[in-house]
Amino acid sequence: MKHNFTMTTFFIIISFLLYFQSSDTKEISWHENHKLKWTDFKGKPDENSNAAAITASGITFSYSIQKTSSQVVTSFKTKVFAHFYPEESWCKKNLIDNHILTHEQFHFNITELHVRYFREKIATLSVSNAIEKELTKAHKKANNDLEAMQHLYDTETNYSIDREGQQKWNALVNKELKRLEKYKSN
Repeated sequence: MKHNFTMTTFFIIISFLLYFQSSDTKEISWHENHKLKWTDFKGKPDENSNAAAITASGITFSYSIQKTSSQVVTSFKTKVFAHFYPEESWCKKNLIDNHILTHEQFHFNITELHVRYFREKIATLSVSNAIEKELTKAHKKANNDLEAMQHLYDTETNYSIDREGQQKWNALVNKELKRLEKYKSN
């Protein structure tokens, strides 16, 4: 894309949704003072699944790059958010309790943790003509790492059944969220 302007701004929106992609879904942004409630889980339960609940969350990422008329990158800005998707998240009312809700909240907290890791990485990047590649690479890594941690979390907590494992994960995630507090979502 070429323009004859002194400064051109490119705005590219890239979204990663851990479990799905839908433009009709109203998402909930992660905030330290907002805790999920069972009423946030609005999707239709999968009756063939052994799961009591499913949390659909993901990283939303966008960036803009400014270039001179000779296509030299002069600056870039990014936006990174953790979102929960109510219409894709579900629960089986006869199987849920507060312990399971905490497990589901920590899925969302892990998404926020990876947003913070991603923001920390972005803070180390320098303005260069390679910035778009670097941002794309960092975004892909953030998504891959998020998916891997979500899987490990479910495995090591046995989907919340292992209460000791759940407590260990709660402590680990809370410690990392605290360590990366300067990168938190507002």
